[in-house]
Amino acid sequence: MRLSQLDLNLLVVLETVLAERSVAKAARRLHVTPSAVSNSLARLRAALDDPLVVRSGRGIVPTPRAAALAPELQRILEDLGRAIQGEAPDPSSTTRTFTLAIADAGQLVQGPRLASDFTRRMPLARLQVVGIDTFLSSGGLSGTEIDLAIAALDDNTPGIQTKALYKERATLVARLGHPLAGTSISKRLLGELRHVDVQVAPGRGYRGLASAYAQRGIDRDVALIVPSFTAAAAIVGETDFVATLPERFVARFGRAFGVAKLAVSAPQLSIAIKLAWHERTEHDPLMRVFREIIEAAVQPALHISRTSGSRRS
Repeated sequence: MRLSQLDLNLLVVLETVLAERSVAKAARRLHVTPSAVSNSLARLRAALDDPLVVRSGRGIVPTPRAAALAPELQRILEDLGRAIQGEAPDPSSTTRTFTLAIADAGQLVQGPRLASDFTRRMPLARLQVVGIDTFLSSGGLSGTEIDLAIAALDDNTPGIQTKALYKERATLVARLGHPLAGTSISKRLLGELRHVDVQVAPGRGYRGLASAYAQRGIDRDVALIVPSFTAAAAIVGETDFVATLPERFVARFGRAFGVAKLAVSAPQLSIAIKLAWHERTEHDPLMRVFREIIEAAVQPALHISRTSGSRRS
């Protein structure tokens, strides 16, 4: 017979009868009458062409075929129950791959702590980190390749859940020893600077930066566009160009790239960075743990970057 022709509820009855070795006990466990259990067994006997259980003394014993079915029925029904009820699997035993999208500056500042905490909580799982360009080209969170994103995202995107993480300030930097370093920079001198602009994906740079300069009456001269904050820092460290970079990134890695904050008088931005995920993973137990790991790991990373900056100032 075909499985599609069988009422699967009958298998639940059979598994219970085989476990209890009694129609009456099985009926009590299933909250039905003994006659209902007997009727279900009769339907199964006809479907499988086997007596399944026979009376022996005051109880019943399974036929060879039913005895062979018993352990498989128990395993299958337990697996099905866990799948339906959504019981949380053990994070320490999962071998899933979890994908996080975050800009390169965040990868450097927050990556070490993220990797450490993830490995501690999910030692057999794999963490895949991608940049914002990959995030966008793969369909973002609406696709199936990215699980979480740490980015400046809108709150009104259909199907996307967000949670505020922190405010990221962006600051103007130049190379150590730049002619204007340590001086009071006028509006005119700010207008003469040439900028390396960061667009983590085509057309996706710091929103509001151009208008911030325009509101100050400064024509921001962009000489070069690069796809990462690290590329901008490397170029600025070897030239007289300037760039607007995340303040925490500069505090942590500025000296390594040979750059430092140029002037507080330059327009600055404060960007709301959020943790974002698609609603399809909202109730996934392992994804919930993944979000907890990422959210908790970001906070120590922010503290480290602040203390690193204070030590170097």
